[in-house]
Amino acid sequence: MRTDIVHIGAGELTYEIREIMQVVEKLSAMGMEVTLENIGDPVAKGEKIPGWLKSIIADLAMEDSSYAYSATLGDVETRKYLAALTNRTSGVHLKEQDIVFFNGLGDAITKIYGFLRRTARVITPTPTYTTHSSSEAAHAGSPPLCYPLDPHNRWYPDVAELRRRVKYNPAVAGILIINPDNPTGMVYPESMLEEIVSIARDFDLFIIADEIYLNLAYNGHKGKSLSEVIGHVPAISMKGISKELPWPGSRCGWIEIYNADRDPMFANYIKSIINAKMVEVCSTTLPQKAIPRVFEHPAYADHLMKRRKRYERFSEIGYGKLKDVPGIMVNQTNGAFYMTVVFEEGRINLEQTLTIANPDVRELIESLTAKDKKMQPDKRFVYYLLGSTGICVVPLTSFSSELQGFRVTLLETDEGKFTETFDTLSRSIKQYLASA
Repeated sequence: MRTDIVHIGAGELTYEIREIMQVVEKLSAMGMEVTLENIGDPVAKGEKIPGWLKSIIADLAMEDSSYAYSATLGDVETRKYLAALTNRTSGVHLKEQDIVFFNGLGDAITKIYGFLRRTARVITPTPTYTTHSSSEAAHAGSPPLCYPLDPHNRWYPDVAELRRRVKYNPAVAGILIINPDNPTGMVYPESMLEEIVSIARDFDLFIIADEIYLNLAYNGHKGKSLSEVIGHVPAISMKGISKELPWPGSRCGWIEIYNADRDPMFANYIKSIINAKMVEVCSTTLPQKAIPRVFEHPAYADHLMKRRKRYERFSEIGYGKLKDVPGIMVNQTNGAFYMTVVFEEGRINLEQTLTIANPDVRELIESLTAKDKKMQPDKRFVYYLLGSTGICVVPLTSFSSELQGFRVTLLETDEGKFTETFDTLSRSIKQYLASA
């Protein structure tokens, strides 16, 4: 091309959670049975949608209005409902204009980072959900700025280190939290949220809180909404129905905007995001209209409770299978539906292998790992695990982390198969670490 057409941040856009599916497709074509533990899709893992929820969707599909455009910011009645819902349980006073719908939170994330000034940075946790770190880095054209979550302290953030990194980097304009956290399954205590709000207030920053898993906390933990502690600090909370109902195929998420009127610059930034929605016209109508009917249905609370109980049970099983395996560190999951395993320093290298019985599969895995000269050791483990056992997980380094490890889901619905999967993980880790 006569001029460079590639965006300065294009190289930062990576998504290993989906990229590994290209390998899965090749293995499936070879006749290999694959257990997908890489994608956070409860429905794909066999979770059944209750009949009452399907009836709500079916009834809405019979209404002509569900086939029309919604208002640009989203269905008006749904936004009024959600504003009232937040106002009942927090110190904020939302109006429907403070809620904006998107086609899933991936869409929201792209716009929220994409309309920041390039030199304004949002500091993200490490490890962190790839869509956030990649989108932020792509907007800036530079690697992500991060603050550490500590696996030695239940994956809680090092708040003192966060404050230090904010203080000495004037480019930081915002702080990201994911609560409950993806990939670690950590739930933020209220005191830590208050400390992070204090940092934002002290340095005149805004906060982004990804709260899509907020109602999926368990083991005695309760997801605390940012709206309950935010005070007068400008902020954006991100919510959706993909994980909670679950309805990931709806591609329906929204943001709640707190205290935009307290800072003219933040208000202009929010206006740019809304202008982008104007160009897009609107988000999908039907799932928006479903939200009040679902949330107010008498069976919904019990539906959520049963799902939390199952994840709690599987968290206990998974933790029990892995906690005593030499060479790794694992914390019990308390929210969302992921568990993150960390290899102890120096325990994983580029010489270790697992036995792969199928010669075609072995050839593919060996070629992929040999071809990529910069492959991280944990990604190599993930490929050998996939080739040897059919279990597909995600390397921890793909979550903007320097730690070596992997993320596995708790989404299997059959307890027997789930237990077998974690038995296989435990055995495979031991064999891999002992191989070289």
